[in-house]
Amino acid sequence: MIDNKNSIEGEISLKEMLNKFREWYNYFLLKWKIIVLGGIVGALLGLSFSFIKKPIYTATLTFAIEDDKSTSGLSGALGLASSIGLDIGGSGGSVFSGANLTELFKSRSMVEQTLLTPVDVKGKFISLAEMYIQNKKWRKRWQENSKLKSIEFLPNGERKYFTRVHDSILGLIYKDLSLNNLEIGVKEKKSTIINIDMSSTDELFAKYFTEALVKQVSSFYINTKSKKARTNMAVLEHQVDSIRNELNGAITGVAIANDDTFNLNPALNVKRAPSAKREVDVRANTAILTELVKQSELAKVTLRKETPLIQIIDSPILPLAKERFGKAKGLFLGGVIGGFLVMLLLFFKEFFKQQFK
Repeated sequence: MIDNKNSIEGEISLKEMLNKFREWYNYFLLKWKIIVLGGIVGALLGLSFSFIKKPIYTATLTFAIEDDKSTSGLSGALGLASSIGLDIGGSGGSVFSGANLTELFKSRSMVEQTLLTPVDVKGKFISLAEMYIQNKKWRKRWQENSKLKSIEFLPNGERKYFTRVHDSILGLIYKDLSLNNLEIGVKEKKSTIINIDMSSTDELFAKYFTEALVKQVSSFYINTKSKKARTNMAVLEHQVDSIRNELNGAITGVAIANDDTFNLNPALNVKRAPSAKREVDVRANTAILTELVKQSELAKVTLRKETPLIQIIDSPILPLAKERFGKAKGLFLGGVIGGFLVMLLLFFKEFFKQQFK
């Protein structure tokens, strides 16, 4: 009995749903003129939007990260040198390798420093931040605000002179670029080739920003990666210069001591002690200098191994790829959305009318 009752209730519910569907179908059929009119209005609005909407330009740059495995022979030689007590420095580690490097490109520090890069716009050098502000037409809105009216981002400006207002504006620009315009990734999982896509309504801004960002990150990456090797090489060069000066002084001291003991009575050996001490200094400094020169040369090899670390493959070339909101797309989407919204309004109007009868 229970199963039959549930079956009957289910049939009744299904019939009610079908009847409701027919009712609404007939209702919308009676209102077809209003729905079509809404579709036409929506299509016209979509067409107008296609004319107003600016095209989006995308600048694409690809680069490859240097593979440390390709320098395995050199790494073996450096390891052998270390095993015999020669400290020649090493790599800055893999802190910015792989996925970390792609995140570095989208970091606030790198993007904001890139925004201060000077670019030539119509014969005048301005920063990319100023170029962005001009494209967004923020200056017109800032004219009535005394705090914003005098704000300016000079090319290569130093952050230590920026106010909270400067930082806030740069933060807004960074947020917009990182979330909506800048995309960085790898086409294939095992590939070491990284793509940078920068989209903007300004073709030149997209190109300039992409190139400046890669240059900024590349410089920071190389300096960080090779910092230990450069520091070690500078220390070794300083030590080489110091020992060389000591050796030259010792050689001069031997010559002076020999001059003082020239034709000296062989019985007076104590007079020859200064000369003997200077000769010991010469031999010791010669041995130290020889080892330091070896380490210095190996340190130079290590530094050359660290750079360059980023090799650009393809750079953005004008004209850039352009994406428009097409007229046909505007007509179709506008018509569909317009008709749907009219149907939705009619539905709610009739629904509430039936509820409050």
